[in-house]
Amino acid sequence: MMKAIQIGLLGLGTVGSGVVKIIKNHQDKLMHQVGCPVVIKKILVQSLHKTRPSEVDPALLTSTPSDILHDPEIDVVIEVMGGVKETKEYLLSALRQGKHVVTANKDLMALHGSELLTVASENGCDLFYEASVAGGIPILRGLVDGLASDRITQMMGIVNGTTNFILTKMSQDGLNYEDVLKEAQELGFAEADPTSDVEGLDAARKMTILATLGFSMNIELDDVQVKGISNITEEDLRYGKQLGYTMKLLGYAHREGEKVEVSVQPTFLSDNHPLASVQNEYNAVYVYGEAVGETMFYGPGAGSLPTATAVVSDLVGVMKNLRLGVNGRSAVTPQYPKRLKDDNEKYSKYFLRIHVQDEVGVFAELTSIFAKYGVSFEKILQLPVKKNETSEIVLVTHKASLTNYDAILYELNDLPAVKEVKSAYRVVRKSI
Repeated sequence: MMKAIQIGLLGLGTVGSGVVKIIKNHQDKLMHQVGCPVVIKKILVQSLHKTRPSEVDPALLTSTPSDILHDPEIDVVIEVMGGVKETKEYLLSALRQGKHVVTANKDLMALHGSELLTVASENGCDLFYEASVAGGIPILRGLVDGLASDRITQMMGIVNGTTNFILTKMSQDGLNYEDVLKEAQELGFAEADPTSDVEGLDAARKMTILATLGFSMNIELDDVQVKGISNITEEDLRYGKQLGYTMKLLGYAHREGEKVEVSVQPTFLSDNHPLASVQNEYNAVYVYGEAVGETMFYGPGAGSLPTATAVVSDLVGVMKNLRLGVNGRSAVTPQYPKRLKDDNEKYSKYFLRIHVQDEVGVFAELTSIFAKYGVSFEKILQLPVKKNETSEIVLVTHKASLTNYDAILYELNDLPAVKEVKSAYRVVRKSI
């Protein structure tokens, strides 16, 4: 039997506590998998005096990073503390001293993943980060290993549980955004400052990681077009439901030829799309491959034990590599140079809700603008608005380029008969 693998744990919050619990309670399973005991030697915390779960031995705690980073007996550093700048330096230090790293830090990997993976490879170390995207769903492992022989052309995902919970409650209960956000905060699904979640930043970081792996290109966070959910109204969802759509904050990555696009935005999915049935805090990622066709990864996207399960699974991967003597060989540099689509190469259907003057000839003015750019309608609703002699028109277009769509929006807003473009969203049917 090999000597025990010794672990240094950076962070003891929700996920860190889950990691400790799984390693303690699943020791027999880990022994069977890798043939040796797994021991947590030190745990970095901010405060040594805070009340901890009963399974955590106080003797393991330290507030000094060097007790882990410079301990030659520690083989693997598990990072679940969050943060970017300071955490990056900790992990670089660990890798340069030959320690393998497992992290759940999506922000860090989205911003500095390429640098960290390069340093890991240079020092013969593993750097695994399955838990950084979609919690307990093994999506990264699925892309890297399960679909390694395929060519991924498209990924669509609900990768933020907070926004999915909010949109589910708004849709099912007919509640407004502010009330549901407050409920999400009270239940612990949303932070006191929910900006990262509701404005799409969290999902954008995850899509950066997915697109980089799925397309084997060095996609950066700035390459992702991002729009959040804070302006969505219950009226939007009601009209969408009437037309057969469900609203989701959708991460979307598409490769066509040598060019790609990546975005995160509120999207109306047709009710028969598998992602439309993913509710509350659950996550799901829909993947299209040229050979495999359509696959979907579904499960809890956050939480102590689901995320900790992904972390410990990565730890098992590190230990198996240790036993085989192949650490540091799993990182694959991007195969293709990054080439992003221009706006005139990005096509989608769109939902628009427009308030116009209730007068003869107004609809003809609207249709002439769409016709000018070669965009036709798939669905139309026209409803009276009681106040101000206004009519409300709801449109779903056939596919249009982003260039033409932006031009149409500009001309609609400039048309005297249009009082307001109330909302505009992307639309995805069963096959995009």
